[in-house]
Amino acid sequence: MTMRYRYRAAAASGQIVEGVLQAPSRQRVLAELQRQNLYPVAVDEVGGTGTERRVRRLGGRAALTLWTRSTATLLGAGVPLDRALGFGSGHLGHEGLETALKDVRRAVRNGGALAEALGRHKRYFDPLYVATVSAGESTGALDTVFERLADHLEESGELRSQVRSALIYPALMACVTVIGTGVLLGFVVPRFADIMADVGGQLPLTVRMLMAASAVVTKGWWLWLALAAGGAFALRQALSRPDTLRRWHAGRLALPWIGEFERKYLTARFARTLGLLLRSGLPVLPALRISRASASNLVFQAGVDRATAAVAEGGGVVAALAGTLPPLASQMLAVGEESGQLDALSLRVADAYDADVRRTLRTMVALVEPAMILIFGTLVGFVALAMLQAIYGINLNAF
Repeated sequence: MTMRYRYRAAAASGQIVEGVLQAPSRQRVLAELQRQNLYPVAVDEVGGTGTERRVRRLGGRAALTLWTRSTATLLGAGVPLDRALGFGSGHLGHEGLETALKDVRRAVRNGGALAEALGRHKRYFDPLYVATVSAGESTGALDTVFERLADHLEESGELRSQVRSALIYPALMACVTVIGTGVLLGFVVPRFADIMADVGGQLPLTVRMLMAASAVVTKGWWLWLALAAGGAFALRQALSRPDTLRRWHAGRLALPWIGEFERKYLTARFARTLGLLLRSGLPVLPALRISRASASNLVFQAGVDRATAAVAEGGGVVAALAGTLPPLASQMLAVGEESGQLDALSLRVADAYDADVRRTLRTMVALVEPAMILIFGTLVGFVALAMLQAIYGINLNAF
């Protein structure tokens, strides 16, 4: 079965070529473009809504990843930087990023540095991106640097997407459980209680417990809502203070299972950022300062700050990071520091902990589903047992 694929490719002269090919797979399209001496920039299957409409729905990060990969491909094919920037400013489908790239292109045409022009648009280009491009400009290897940045953005985006996807399912199961519980206690139990009140007699303990829980839900909901709103406001105010936020982050890392998972996730992001910067030619000290921003935990950031201060005084990186990184990561980075391959070992640490985070997420999802089913099943079983006991008691009183 053949499909239609829309492609954008760069010719050897630097000209951008667009068109549509019919082929059984995307790989066959790539092979055909290679046979025609074209360097593919983007190859997308043409669906019912059209490729261009799908591109228009790209978010800022997805559009940035697409532009970075396209720029790496164009520069690798020998396309001049000005032409590569021109492609990005008109084919991304993200208005804000396209406007920023037009400004970057004007600045470069006027003789400015690419990294400096990118740094003026902090909304799209963070310090890691700007520093990596600056290192590529100084070494004359912009195509390689953009290739590494594209890999970094894709891997980071994939990890972030998997984390969010894994958390959506438990949240959905929790919502279903809460809604089911609310229906039982708010509608089913009160009607059953009215029937029992008309019949009279001594109610079983299970029925009295259900009626009490139902009264809390149906009559005291406003109190619980007020308490939840007040608690949320108090928590937000408390976390706005740096000392409280630091204690909260420290407490999270100290938790037996959640803390270990968060430390692995932070280690993967930090190690990948550090490895990318070092491989791009940035010295260790500025690489550590920039990599610090990849960690969202204040305690983890404090550990990186201690390492930065130690390196500034002539100390070693790994020794200063002891206690901040997991033991395995520290040992691997120590080997990299001793052998002069800290960049390669940092990326290897990132790959290892990325895989570990994904395995942990799969395990978590596999455990959450039966746990939620067990909780909701226990609740439904308790309600059914209470009703059966009440009905049995009514039959006994009748005879």
